Amino acid sequence: MGDLLLVRHGETEWSLSGQHTSFTDLPLTAHGEGQAKSLAPLLSQRTYARVLTSPLGRATRTAELAGITGASVEPDLHEWDYGAYEGVTTVDIHRTRPGWDLWTDGVPPGPDGHPGETPEQIGRRADRVLSRVDALLPGGDVVLVAHGHVLRVLTARRLGLAPADGRLFQLATGTVSRLSTEHGRPVIAEWNTRP
Repeated sequence: MGDLLLVRHGETEWSLSGQHTSFTDLPLTAHGEGQAKSLAPLLSQRTYARVLTSPLGRATRTAELAGITGASVEPDLHEWDYGAYEGVTTVDIHRTRPGWDLWTDGVPPGPDGHPGETPEQIGRRADRVLSRVDALLPGGDVVLVAHGHVLRVLTARRLGLAPADGRLFQLATGTVSRLSTEHGRPVIAEWNTRP
């Protein structure tokens, strides 16, 4: 049985500034490109049954720079739709909504086509990805290259937790994390690994 390797894309201008970034497809910064390249030694030592990436350029570029080949786009790995909070920092949101928490409160609707998502909605997307991945893991490791919040929710769901429990797993840019099994149960084997 293979492991599930989670790769968070490298730094962007908005991940650096703390702005919520879902549908705005920002490129990696020069530092973010360096982060992605530095992951190659961590990833080159394994054989993959499948590689799936978010459709956004910052994820596909990270995969490319990390030397990951043969990736397929998986739409359900798209980042949490932040709706009206796209491009806004948590500090700015707290000016008008003190105590707001993404994990419990969700987001208000944004522009057309971006209604925002609740934790439960992103949890359903994560469950669909995990269902597809489960069929692939007997053939080896599966790599998912995506974004901070969707990977945190996916981790929570893999461990049998509620989607909002993704708040328990801080995930840095340009890192590899590994979900494995122990005694038949899902576990975190590595988290926020960098070379």
